[in-house]
Amino acid sequence: MSDNKYFAAHKEITGVARLSIYSNTLLLFMKLAAGLFMGSISVLSEALHSGIDLMAAVIANYSVRKAGKPADEIHKFGHGKFENMSGTIEAILIFIAALIILFEAGRKIISGSKVEYVGAGIVIMGISAVANFIVSRKIMKVARSAESIALEADAFHLSTDVFTSVGVFAGLFLIRLTGNPIFDPILAIIVALVIIKAAYDVTKRSLSGLMDVKLSDREESIIKSIISEHYSQYAEYHDLRTRMSGAERYVDLHLVVPKNQHVADAHEFCDHLEKDIKEKIPNLSILIHIEPCEEACEICRKLYVCKEASHD
Repeated sequence: MSDNKYFAAHKEITGVARLSIYSNTLLLFMKLAAGLFMGSISVLSEALHSGIDLMAAVIANYSVRKAGKPADEIHKFGHGKFENMSGTIEAILIFIAALIILFEAGRKIISGSKVEYVGAGIVIMGISAVANFIVSRKIMKVARSAESIALEADAFHLSTDVFTSVGVFAGLFLIRLTGNPIFDPILAIIVALVIIKAAYDVTKRSLSGLMDVKLSDREESIIKSIISEHYSQYAEYHDLRTRMSGAERYVDLHLVVPKNQHVADAHEFCDHLEKDIKEKIPNLSILIHIEPCEEACEICRKLYVCKEASHD
C-alpha cells in the first residue's frame, strides 16, 4: 500500500471512530436524562449501554491510532495487537454493565416500580435506534474494509444497541397501552442478556488474535495455490505457518530450491513470490527461509533452473 493510500485509509478509520464517540456521547445524555426523569430502569439500562459504547468507542479510537503506527525499535512486528487488547477490554466493560443491569432489574421486580412520562421515553428510544443503525452501518463498512477488530467490535456494540433500543421502545409502548410497569424491568433483563452475548462474541474474536490464531482456511488456500503455480522453480516447500495480529497477517515458510542456484536468483524468485501473494492478501508480511535440495533429489534435477540436471 502506498503512503498516500495508507494515510487516506487511516484518516477514514480514525474519522468513523470519532463519529462513534460523538453519537454515543449525545445518546448517553439523552437516555440518562430521560431514564431519571421517567424512573425507568429499562431506559437507564440503555443509558448504561450507551455509556459502555462510549468507553468502547474511546478505546477503539485510541487503539486504531496506536495499531496504525509502523513497526519501531520496541515493537518489531508492529502494533496490531493493540486492537485485540482493545476488544478484550471492551468485552470486560460490557460484562460489568450487564451485571449491573441484571441487579437493578431484579431489585425493581422485587420492590415494584412506577414509570412516568412514557411518551418521552418512546421518542428517545426511537431516535436512539435510528441513530445507532446509521452510525453502526457506516463504522462496520469501514471496519471490514480496513479489517479493524477494534472498529468492528465498536460497530457490533452499536448494532446490539439498535435491537435493545427497539426492544425498550416496544416495552414502553406496552406500558402505555396496559399501564403495567412490570414490562420495564423485564425488558432491562432482556437488554442485559443481549449485551452478554455481544461481550462473548467480542471476547472470542479478540482473544483469537492474542493467541496467534492462523489465517482463515480460504486465505491459506490462496497462499498455497500461488506457491503451487510456481512449481517449476523450486523443489518443495514445508513448515508453512500463518498468524494474525490485529489487521496484520504474518506468513513464514521453508522453500527448497536447487542447491547450485545462485543466491541472487533464489532471492529474486522469493521477491516475485511475495509480490504475487501480497496482491491477493492485504496487510501481509512474508518470511521465506531458503534451503538447498539434496544432491540426490530427483524432483530438483527435473527443474529447468537446476544446472546440475542440465549437464546430464
